[in-house]
Amino acid sequence: MTTTDGSSSASRRRHIVRLALFVAFMLGLFYVVAVARIVDVDEVRRAVSATGPAAPLIFVVVSALLGALFVPGPILAAGSGVLFGPVVGTFVTLGATVGTATVASLVGRRAGRESARELLGARRSDRIDAQIERRGLWAVVVQRFIPGISDALASYAFGAFGVPLWQMAIGAFIGSVPRAFVYTALGSSIGDLSSPLAYTAIAVWCASAVVGAFAAHHGYRHWRNSRTGERDAPENAEPEGEPGN
Repeated sequence: MTTTDGSSSASRRRHIVRLALFVAFMLGLFYVVAVARIVDVDEVRRAVSATGPAAPLIFVVVSALLGALFVPGPILAAGSGVLFGPVVGTFVTLGATVGTATVASLVGRRAGRESARELLGARRSDRIDAQIERRGLWAVVVQRFIPGISDALASYAFGAFGVPLWQMAIGAFIGSVPRAFVYTALGSSIGDLSSPLAYTAIAVWCASAVVGAFAAHHGYRHWRNSRTGERDAPENAEPEGEPGN
C-alpha cells in the first residue's frame, strides 16, 4: 500500500511540475512577444508584401504562427487590412485565426492533456469530456466573442482540456468573423478613421462584445445550475434495485 501511495504521489507531483512548466513557458512567451513586442509586425508585413501574388497565402501561414506565439491578433488583422483591403483581408485574417487555433490546440493537447486529466481525476475528466462533446464547439465560439481574452491562450487551454480539433477550427472560424472584419476594416481605414467603414467596424465590435458578454453569463449560469443538480442528485436518488413506495 505504501509503495502504491508513494508511486501515485510521485506521479501526481510529476504532472504538477509538467503543467507548471508549460504554464510558465506560455506566460514567458506571452510577455516577450505580446508585451515586450520583440516581433516587428510592420517588418513582417513589408516582407510578405514583397512576395507578390502569393502574399495572401503567405500571410495566412505567417500570421497563424505568429498568433500562436502570442503576437496580438488585432495587430495582425490590421496588417492584413493594410495589405489586402477590407474584403480579401477579412478572409486572410479568418484563415490565419483558424490556423492559430489549430496550432495552439495541438500544442496544448500534446503538452497538457495527459497531466490535466491525471490531476482532475477520472470522474471529473469524464464529466468535462461529456460537456465538451455537447458544448465544446459553442464554448470556442463564445470565447471568440468575449473581448480581452487572448485567443491563443484560450486555444492552448482548450487543447489541454481535450476540445477536438474540428471543434476548434469550426468554432474559431464562426466566432472570429465579427472581430476579423472589425480589425481588418480598421486596418484598411487607418488613414481615415472617420470613414463609414471605420464606424461600421466599431459598431460591429460593440455589438459582438454585448453578445459575448450575454452568452458568457448565460453559459456560466447554466454550468452553475448543472453543478448544483449533480451535487443534489445522489441525495435524492433512490438506491438501485429498490423501487419507491
